[in-house]
Amino acid sequence: CRVLNILLALLSRFLFAVHGVLTVWRVVEVTRDPSYWLLLMGVALLGVEMTITIKYTHNAEWKWFSPMVFLYLSSVIPSIWFLELNLLQSNLPINTSNSDPQLFSQIPLTMGLAKLDPENWVEALEQTMLIVLVLGRWLMPKGDMSRDQLSQLLMVYVGLGADILDIFDTFKEPQVKTKQAVILVGLSLFSWALMQFPLVLTQTSRPTLQDGSQSESPQAGLAGWNISCCSSEVWSLLLTVGLQDGPFLIYRLYLMIRENVLNQLMIFFTCKNILIVLLEVYRICVVHFENRPEGGNQSCDPSHSQSEWIDGQDIGVRLSLSLSLSLSLSLYSQLSIKIKQKQLKSPESNIT
Repeated sequence: CRVLNILLALLSRFLFAVHGVLTVWRVVEVTRDPSYWLLLMGVALLGVEMTITIKYTHNAEWKWFSPMVFLYLSSVIPSIWFLELNLLQSNLPINTSNSDPQLFSQIPLTMGLAKLDPENWVEALEQTMLIVLVLGRWLMPKGDMSRDQLSQLLMVYVGLGADILDIFDTFKEPQVKTKQAVILVGLSLFSWALMQFPLVLTQTSRPTLQDGSQSESPQAGLAGWNISCCSSEVWSLLLTVGLQDGPFLIYRLYLMIRENVLNQLMIFFTCKNILIVLLEVYRICVVHFENRPEGGNQSCDPSHSQSEWIDGQDIGVRLSLSLSLSLSLSLYSQLSIKIKQKQLKSPESNIT
């Protein structure tokens, strides 16, 4: 088993290293500046990280944090930034009088040497990055995770990747593709959301009693709830809201309201972010209510009274979520009608 873990550790790091080298090579090829090879420092440290991890961990992987994924992202994220900024410069009107010369001096020009279109290169690297993150997490040793926890984590990664990739599609919109501030905010949100991947928040454990054994009864679970502020599940939900769904929702609402970016995909992902935030808040409430300690004014059957109290709170939360969901669906239908009306009016204006 130890030998298998070492082989899996080597294979996963080799996969990360290959994609990291390819991404940095593309930056050097586009900019014609060899100094960008310094971005490979993170990938170069993967060998040192693997040696330390195998030596000081029992299962060849850390429990809560993956330094391997962090080092890989430290090389890939800056490379994606340089490639996207290079595309931004190519989309800017160079011959106009309001162009900023300082911006062009800071962002290098594309040399146009690649056989593949520069935009297709960036898209391919961004998409394969998320595929590599999922495959690398699958190949690397499980550590203390069970197979069920690993499968859940991989499915979460796939869902996160689809939402993150849609941010790059917004950069192609005519209202956005030449606006530096909007693209920089989008890239910042992209980098912020990727910080979920080094974290492993599927680790859960039952409350530990004073004699070292793990409790099985609900009463012992309530006692353990008082010891820690939040369970790992609650922390995982809070991080998902704070690192991705919340910021992405605000960003997409800004694009729809202020920049007038209205399309079916934008509306879908906005409603999806609203729904996920509501469901995550609902899940946090459920976990909190189920682990809430019993109050002093309880009936003779405390478990029955607590169950009724939880059911009452649960009904209220469900009603509010249903109302919010209906409002988001109504918003989706209204915006869809508005888009169709614009599409019908545009041919008429061209004819006139």
